[in-house]
Amino acid sequence: MKVVLDTNVFVSGIFWKGDSNMTLAAWKEMKFTLVISAELISEITKVLNDFKIKLPKNMIEEAVGLIIRNSILVEPKEKINVVKDDTKDNMFIEAAVSGDVSYIVSQDKHLLRLKEFRGIKIICPVEFNKIFYM
Repeated sequence: MKVVLDTNVFVSGIFWKGDSNMTLAAWKEMKFTLVISAELISEITKVLNDFKIKLPKNMIEEAVGLIIRNSILVEPKEKINVVKDDTKDNMFIEAAVSGDVSYIVSQDKHLLRLKEFRGIKIICPVEFNKIFYM
């Protein structure tokens, strides 16, 4: 199963125990394949560098390197504009469509409000984790 994870899932999963952390653990255990784009990698890197809880640069580089090495990198060809309230969130939809994923996992209300796009389910970490842990 292929999945796109929102930046907020990475950040929550890195810094706190809980549902996002469990989602990242499932990825690290290879229970699903992560799909990522260069734009998503850039977003994750920027957010980790600017986050209120500071991580050393080498830890950020290590985390981003792990993501790059253990995912499928896609180059979205189609511009999609379905998230009207926060158009930056469309990059997750674009990567998901390009990577032919089953799920986008997010904590973002703008994405979650869609529920589904072209057969791709958009769910929160709690719902996603039920697939692996229930």
